Amino acid sequence: MPHPSARTRPARRTPSRALTATLGATTALTLAACAGPTVGATSGDDAPGEAVDWAQVQPATEITFWSNHPGQSQEVEQDIIDAFEAETGIAVQLVTAGANYDEVAQRFQAASQTDEMPDAVIASDVWWFRYHLNDQIIPLDDVLEHLDAGADDFQPALYSDYEYDGQHWAVPYARSTPLFYYNRDLWEAAGLPDRGPETWAELEEWSTDLQAELPDDGSALGLSTGPSWGAWWFENMIWGHGGAYSDGFDLTLDTPESIAGGEFLADLFGDSGVATLSSDDAMADFSSGLIASTIGSTGSLTGALEAAAFEVGTAYLPDGPAGGGTPTGGTGVAVSASSTPEEQLAAAMFVDFLTNTENTSNYSQSTGYMPVRTSAVESEAMQEIYESTPQFRTAVDQLADKARPQDDARVFIPGADALLNEAIERIVIEGADPAEAFGSVAPRIETAYTENVEPYL
Repeated sequence: MPHPSARTRPARRTPSRALTATLGATTALTLAACAGPTVGATSGDDAPGEAVDWAQVQPATEITFWSNHPGQSQEVEQDIIDAFEAETGIAVQLVTAGANYDEVAQRFQAASQTDEMPDAVIASDVWWFRYHLNDQIIPLDDVLEHLDAGADDFQPALYSDYEYDGQHWAVPYARSTPLFYYNRDLWEAAGLPDRGPETWAELEEWSTDLQAELPDDGSALGLSTGPSWGAWWFENMIWGHGGAYSDGFDLTLDTPESIAGGEFLADLFGDSGVATLSSDDAMADFSSGLIASTIGSTGSLTGALEAAAFEVGTAYLPDGPAGGGTPTGGTGVAVSASSTPEEQLAAAMFVDFLTNTENTSNYSQSTGYMPVRTSAVESEAMQEIYESTPQFRTAVDQLADKARPQDDARVFIPGADALLNEAIERIVIEGADPAEAFGSVAPRIETAYTENVEPYL
């Protein structure tokens, strides 16, 4: 499937403010699960998207940044802010706007009718496009060019995730892929090679030997679900069986290949006995030694290395019979359309500083998220980290070797991520038939597309 930036799509019309004000309406369940009210916004006195001559704008002296501090990064974020303030004289108020990406996004949408809006905001893989459709964020290409920000230095696979209609609507920040984490001590005790399984079938073969080394309530693999999580890691499994959530915006949940992916998931937690569902946090269960392996974000790496009393191994996600791949994920940072041009320029200056070579290197070392600039990946500092702690290198190599653009249905249709996760949980928790579980959410995803996306393309 081609990447969104490469697709041929109808030219997007600029929605009227009246239309934009209704954009967030979906089915009642989708609204309850995913979003607050959505309202179109303007950029100061200018209409959304109107060009600004940045050379005639003086940056504001104070801005606000909303974050959830990905990877427990509040301290490192504040250190970067302190350095930015010392260099520019621009004060940045760091606001904890939620515990995760969804909470920040819901607050951002709910605040759009108030004067509480931030100037820079976290924009996750499943939320930025909604911000764009709602005219809540500005395209960044012109202002970054004005700042000579070196946007071509961003890792192409990460920067292009925010591209639509020839513009970039955010820049990569705390970016990740899911990784396969394994307990190297348990692997050794079970007589297994010191590597991750190359295929899911290989993990199943290994699970009996691993189970013998685990507590009675332990398992070879443990996973967590939840919005912005379950439907992320499951992409690897559905792709591994030749399926997908969608082809473009056309849902493909009813194809034999996609249903086979669901059946594999059901067996993983059912008859094969390979996996168990963590009620709260699979990374915590992994660090405690309860489970031998898990799928976790790249951004969980530093925490896992610090928390585990054993040697932590990292590997690519396993392949299925039709291959697989890993989805990109995590979050970028966007600039609010409701801010004045002066605030937007200051916010863009901060976003550039936040993601420059030095700061993305430091952020990566502190959290485990991938450095988002090519220059940082190749820097001497990161090469030293990769040599001393090779687990950090896994995500960078996997990005180059196995990364695949996410299916449009998950990242571009409002609320679809939560609905896909609902189907996954029905399969895992309730033992629902995969075809029935997928069929139960497909009409609601199609309605969300018809009402919230199609009119604005």
